[in-house]
Amino acid sequence: MPKKGSYAKGIAKREEILTTALDVFAQKGYRRASLREIAESVGLSQAGLLHHFSSKEELFSEVLRKRDEVDVTASPTETADIGALVGIVRHNAEVPGLVQLYATISAEAADEDHPGHTYFVDRYRSIIGQLADHVRVEQAAGRLDASLDPLQIARLAIAVADGMQVQWMLDDSADMAETLEYFWATLQRLGGTP
Repeated sequence: MPKKGSYAKGIAKREEILTTALDVFAQKGYRRASLREIAESVGLSQAGLLHHFSSKEELFSEVLRKRDEVDVTASPTETADIGALVGIVRHNAEVPGLVQLYATISAEAADEDHPGHTYFVDRYRSIIGQLADHVRVEQAAGRLDASLDPLQIARLAIAVADGMQVQWMLDDSADMAETLEYFWATLQRLGGTP
């Protein structure tokens, strides 16, 4: 029978692993970070580290979930709007390893059997829904053309953000945030409610 408090210690250790892994990926990048380094940083063997996760893929997915928690905590707004998205994209330029991790794991998670599949499906559904709501608010205020489809605009904004991350990984002179801001400004220039 487990000792009283061992569950809480396991939760605390898992949190420590995720926080440490987030830092290691941010500093070293997805390819240069090693499970051994993360394990040693939290006083575990690699096997001990993976005891807290079903697989390294689950660990990577949970690191991204932790990144989202940190981003939401740092964000001044409760919901996703274009300003919050631009802010996150701007911040991402400071943590290239996490951008690499996100791009790699999100592509792998398209497989329904991947441990991160549900996380990414839910994440996109939530962000796109919140952005679509933001578009509706902007349309009601006359700052965006009311004939635009809010869901499609939200999907396009995420496509621009994700696509710019890939371009930036290949050419760091590509400014992700500036391009997303330009996309939004272009929509606004199309005019308010006709």
